This record gives sequence, structure tokens and C-alpha cells, in this order.
Amino acid sequence: MNEQSPIKQRRYSPEKRKSLILDHTANIVAREGVAMATMDRIGREAGISKSLVYTYFDNQTDLLRVLLKRELKRLRKLQAKEAREAETFEGLVRGVTHQYLKYIEERGLLIERLQAEPSVSDGHDPTDYSRDDAVDYIADIVVDNFNLPRTLAKTVIDISFGLPATAGAHFLRSDESRQEIEDITVTMILGSLNAIENDFAKRQRPLIRQKPEAGTKAEE
Repeated sequence: MNEQSPIKQRRYSPEKRKSLILDHTANIVAREGVAMATMDRIGREAGISKSLVYTYFDNQTDLLRVLLKRELKRLRKLQAKEAREAETFEGLVRGVTHQYLKYIEERGLLIERLQAEPSVSDGHDPTDYSRDDAVDYIADIVVDNFNLPRTLAKTVIDISFGLPATAGAHFLRSDESRQEIEDITVTMILGSLNAIENDFAKRQRPLIRQKPEAGTKAEE
């Protein structure tokens, strides 16, 4: 009778192994939340020992910070590409929203759960693929295309930036299609910008005063 060959553990390069650990961590966080992503659980999911996980990451917080940075980098790159290639402002809003909702469909509320942990989000470099950079970039485009001062444009975009996240959470618990949610979100963002532009224009419009009729004396 032939003896069965022992199962050999597959060897990976350090970078590949680190990436796989992050992948398994992402799956746990997306499915069950940050609290369940212990180093022991991550090791079991990845098919390696807990001590090997510690070889690549100092602790759980370090691992989650690296994961958040990776996920933000991936999403922001996709959204930046959409923004660069857009030919209209609607195209820009739709492209950025589309990539976010597609990410939500594939990864769930992974980024939101990681950012909700102060120890994880506080360690993130705010200059690297951050929300602030994205808000500044789009606010500059709004200034060039809408009759709004930059301070107001930035405030509007900063508030609007949270809308796709709310739409994504709704998408995960509703029966509506991703396209339906995308259309609604884009309409809401564009509608709010147009309404604020019109409101600002009215507020800044010079007053029209009736000229006194000939032979009458204007009030002093």
C-alpha cells in the first residue's frame, strides 16, 4: 500500500504572507467586527501560528492600522482615477460614488469599522490618501465650476462626502440595486450643490430699489 505524502505548508514570500494576513483580517472585520479580529483568530483563519502573525505585526492595533491604510489607498486610487477621467461634474460625482458603492458591495463596511476604532484611526497618517485630501481636491473643482467661495465649497463637499457612506450602509440592508442607490446618491449630491449655488447667488444679489418719482422728495 502506498504511503500518503505529508501535506506541506505552502511557502510564501514575506510580502505575500503579510498580504494574506491582512486579507484574512479584512474578512473577519467585515463579517464580524474589529473585536473579533484577535491575533489568535487571525492566525487560525490564515492557517498559521499566532507567533507568526506577530512576526509581521507588533500587535493587533499595528495590524489594523496597516489594513486601514491599505484599504484607503486602494479606494482612493480608484476614486482619483474616476475624478481625473471625468468630463463633467456629474461624471465626477457618479464615478467617485460608483467606486465607493462597488467597494461596499465587495468589502462591506470594512473601512467604516476600522475608522470607528480611535486607536486605529488615530494612528493613520492624515496626509496619506485621507478624506481631507479628497475633500480639498473636489472643493477646488467646485470652486471652478460653481459660483461659490472656497470656504463654502469645502463645507458642502465635506458634508456631502458622508452621503455615499450612508448610501452604502443602506445598500447592504436593502433590496434595492447598487445602480438605484448610485442614481439616488448622485442626484442628492448634485441637487444640494445646485440649491446652495442658487441660494448663495440670491443672497449676494444687489438690492433693487425703486427710484423716487419726479417731483417727489426722497426720505432723508
